[in-house]
This record gives sequence, C-alpha cells and structure tokens, in this order.
Amino acid sequence: MSEPSNEAAPRRGRPRKDPDRLAVWSPPPGWSRLVAWVAPEEKAVLKAVATRAGVPVADLVRALAAGLVYGVVDAEELLTHVRKGAAVMEKIPTIFERDDRFHVVDKPRAECDWVFAGAGRATEKLDGTNARLTVRSGTIVRVEKRRNPSKAQKAAGIVDGWYVDTDEHGAEDKWLREAAANTVVASWPDGEHSVEALGPRIQGNPLGLDEHVCVPFNLIVPDYQEAPRTYQELHDWLTTLESRYAPGHLAEGVVFHHPDGRRAKIKRKDFAHAR
Repeated sequence: MSEPSNEAAPRRGRPRKDPDRLAVWSPPPGWSRLVAWVAPEEKAVLKAVATRAGVPVADLVRALAAGLVYGVVDAEELLTHVRKGAAVMEKIPTIFERDDRFHVVDKPRAECDWVFAGAGRATEKLDGTNARLTVRSGTIVRVEKRRNPSKAQKAAGIVDGWYVDTDEHGAEDKWLREAAANTVVASWPDGEHSVEALGPRIQGNPLGLDEHVCVPFNLIVPDYQEAPRTYQELHDWLTTLESRYAPGHLAEGVVFHHPDGRRAKIKRKDFAHAR
C-alpha cells in the first residue's frame, strides 16, 4: 500500500454550489458576452431580484433575452419601462422633445425656450460621473457623489438629487476618490465645487484620458460661444464637434447655462443615426 502523500492538494479557489460543472462550462457555439455599466443602486436591485429567483444575475439577464426571443416578454411593454428609466436619468433637461425611440425631434422643449431665445452660454458636456468637492485652503476636505431620488421618493414629490459622502474604503467609490486625489485644487477658492469625474474606469473613458481627474464646472469646462441654436444646425455641428478639453476626440455634446442657474443640454447621440 502506498504511503499517503504529504503534499497539500491544490486549492480550488472560491467554493461554488457545483464546482465541477461550473469549472468546465463553456458557452455554446455562436454565443457572445454582453457587458453593461450599471450604477451601484441598479446593481443592488439586479442582485436582489436574482437572489429571489435563486439564479445568478447573468441568468436573470439571459432569461429576459430568452423571454423576448420566444414572445414571453412583451417588447413594447419593456420599451415603455426603458424610456421611463432613461427619462428619470435626465438630471438636466434635453432641449428637444423625443420620439418613441428616444431620439430628439425638431420640437423645442417648452422649459428650454430660453436656449432658443439666445440666452445663456454653452459649455462642453463631459461624459463622466457627477460629484462635489469641498475645498479649504487649497485642500480637498470632502468628496461627495450624487444620489438621485428613488421611484418611491419621486412619487412623494422629491425630484431633485442631492450629494452624499463617498466611502473611503468602498469599492464603488474607488475611481471617484482617485479622480479627486489626482485633482490639483491649490488655486481653487474655498467652497463646494460641482465637478465631473473622468478617466479610464469611468463611463468608458470616451475622451481617452490616461488618469482619473475631476473637472470643476465653474472653473475649467470649455465654452462654445459659437454653438448654434436650431435643430438642424446642432445636428450638423455636433456630428464633428471636437472636444476642447481632450482635443482629438469628439465632444459628447454641450450644456447651456442660463444666468439664473437653469441648465439644458443636447448630445450628439440624441440625434437619430448619430455615432
């Protein structure tokens, strides 16, 4: 009889319900992997629903896709919810109304009539995540992220978002806090500054930045004094508009700022067939 080996068995890593099956699973021919960026609260909801169903989040998403394929899930009903969700995420109103595909149409939005009257200035819309930095004597003393009201809070009449402290040790705030740490604020006046956090791990990094950084709306964001104010002119202009913050890349769009604090926006991707 051979002596038992003293060598430790190799560790399998993180235990799973069925490690043998999962370790050798590979997708069927023709399958592809789908990746999407989601906010922390959206991820939490997906995980909660998946837990109730007793499946991984990936299976939950695949079940939705299968439901659409076989007609179990009504596509029009799903699109209705998607459009409602997209509208909720619009913290700054888009200057034109939208069609049933969520593209803008040549119909100015009533609350943005000041834009078409020529009021306000246009600045580059930076595609990142909104945050707020509190500065004292050239030092950042507080880093906050934006929190938007939940569906229940909106139903109760709470429509405006607010800022909450980031977690110094929270994984969900890692890149935002890194962006703040990389931001030189020595010349910033004391106070609270709304910023856009940008960088390689934020919103897909459309401006191709090499590091994370925060850009203050009131100090650095480039102006576009020549911005047109009609549907067709904006469509044509935004198609090739170069970013002034990161030359060599297309600008996402512009934000119009009224002297009284109101804002409105338009993005290249808002138009049909835009890229």
